[in-house]
Amino acid sequence: MEPTKQTLLVGGLLVDVYSHPTSSPSSTDPVHALFFLHGRFGSAQDSNVVNTIKAIFDESYGPGSGGGERKKDLIAVAFDHRNHGSRLVDQKWKSEDLAKNNNQHAVDMYTIQTGTAEDVSFLIDHLPSFLYPSGERAIVEWGICGASLGGNSTWIALSREPRLTLGIPIVGCSDYTKLISQRAQSSGIPFSLSYFSTSFRTYIETHDPAQLAYRAKDASNPFLGKKILVLSGKEDKIVPWVASAEFVEGLEVGEGGVKRVVVEEGVGHECTSGMWREAGLFVREWLSGAGF
Repeated sequence: MEPTKQTLLVGGLLVDVYSHPTSSPSSTDPVHALFFLHGRFGSAQDSNVVNTIKAIFDESYGPGSGGGERKKDLIAVAFDHRNHGSRLVDQKWKSEDLAKNNNQHAVDMYTIQTGTAEDVSFLIDHLPSFLYPSGERAIVEWGICGASLGGNSTWIALSREPRLTLGIPIVGCSDYTKLISQRAQSSGIPFSLSYFSTSFRTYIETHDPAQLAYRAKDASNPFLGKKILVLSGKEDKIVPWVASAEFVEGLEVGEGGVKRVVVEEGVGHECTSGMWREAGLFVREWLSGAGF
C-alpha cells in the first residue's frame, strides 16, 4: 500500500510527512516519527526516498515477524539537505567531479551534513505544532534513517540530538577524517591545509562522532541507550566500510541500547532490498518494543 503524504512549510523548510494509509486521523495512539535523509545530488522527492519509506512501512505494518500488537503509529519525515533539491543555491554542487575541482569539497560536505543535523533538531522542536496544532496526538519518540550523504548526517544527528532514540545509517560513515582523507587520496588531491584547514581540522577533532567518547559506558557517550542499525556494502568504493569499521566495532550503546550491524557481501554503494527489509524490521521492533 502506498503511504499517504502531506507537505508542510515549517519555518521556510518544505517537509514531507508520510503516514500509513491504515492510520486513522482520529486515532489517539502515540506516534513514533522517523526522519529519512536522502543522498548526495538527490532530494526528498527522489524515487529511492519514497521507495525506502514505503518498504519501511510495509515491513513495520505488515503481518508476521512477531513483536506482538503494535500500539504506536509511525510517520516518516523527509526534507531536502542544504544546497539540495528546493534548497539548491550553488549549481556546481551537481558536478560529479566536484571532489577533484573544488578545494572546499571537504568543508562543503561537512557543513551540509552538520547543517542538516541542526535542521533535524529544529523540526523536533517545531513539527508537532504543525502536525497536531490542538495537541490531538503526541510524538513520543524520534528516530532517523539516511542513505549515503544522509547516512553521514544520521551519525552526526545521533551524536548531537539526545531526543533521537533510534538511528539507521545506510552506506554512511561515522569517521569523517578517515572518509575524506581516503577520498582525497583516490582523487589525487593532496590532503593539505588548502583542502583541510587548521580551523576545520580543529572542529572535526572536537565534534565529529568518531572523536567523541563513543566507547564509554557512562553519560559522556552520546550513543548510550540508543538503538542503532548499521547497514553497509562490503564492496562500497565511495563510502568504504573500512572507514567506519573501527568506530562501529568499538561503539558502546549500553544495556539499554541496541547495536546491529549488517555488511552485505558483494554490495557497493547502494541501498538494497535487503537493507530495506532490515530497516523495516528494526522499525517494527521499535514500534512494538519487542527485542528492545
